[in-house]
Amino acid sequence: MKVLYFFTCLTVLVACDAGPDGSGQAVTATDTNAALTDPDPRNEGADLQSIDTPEAYLATALLAAPEASRAGAKVIGYNAAGELVTLREGTNEFICLADDPSKDGFSAACYHKSLEPFMARGRELRAEGKSNQEIDALREQEVKSGKLTMGDTGSTLHVYSGPEARYDPATGEVAEASYRYVVYMPYATAASTGLPESPVAPNHPWIMDPGTYRAHIMISPRKGDGE
Repeated sequence: MKVLYFFTCLTVLVACDAGPDGSGQAVTATDTNAALTDPDPRNEGADLQSIDTPEAYLATALLAAPEASRAGAKVIGYNAAGELVTLREGTNEFICLADDPSKDGFSAACYHKSLEPFMARGRELRAEGKSNQEIDALREQEVKSGKLTMGDTGSTLHVYSGPEARYDPATGEVAEASYRYVVYMPYATAASTGLPESPVAPNHPWIMDPGTYRAHIMISPRKGDGE
C-alpha cells in the first residue's frame, strides 16, 4: 500500500478504471496490452524505490510528458486528503497528472492544456459519484450543446503506466512502465482517417470510439519502446 503524503505535490483521460478525465474509457488498457508481458530490461539491476514522497510523485508525473516539454509542464497531484492540488505551475502547453496513491500500480498522465475543461469535468463528475456511463452521457450532452469543449482537434494525451509504483531515482524510470497515446479527433471515423477500428499490432495507431464526440486515435506501444 502506498503512503499518502501531502503534495504541494487530469482530466483525459483515464488509466485503469478512472483516469485524468474521470471516465475510465479513453485510455483504458486495450487488447494490445496483452502483448506487454516481457520484463523491462531498463530496470534490471536498478535500485528501485517506492513512489511515496512528494519528490517522487512530481518526478514520475513529468515522465508522462515529452522530454522537451517537461521543464515547463504544469503538474497536479493528490494531497493527504485525496484532493487534487497544484504541485507546480507551468509555462507551456502541458498539464501532467501525478500517480494516484490510493490506486494499485502506477499511472501518470500528461495532456494538452486545451483538454483541461473536458478532463476537469470528468474528474468533477466522478467526485460526485457518477458512474462511467453517466459521465460519458453528461459530457456528450454538454459537448453537443456547446457548454463543454473537447479541446483543439488533435490534442494529445500521454499516459505512462506500469504494474508497480517503484522507480529508479537515478533515471526516473518506473518499473516495467510503458507509454500509450490518445489523439483526440471528435467524430472521426475509419473512413475519414484511413485508420482501422481495432489494433493491428502493438504500437500501431487505430481509431477508437469512431463517430462519437470522444473519437480518438489510440497508440499502445510495446513495453520498453519508450517515447
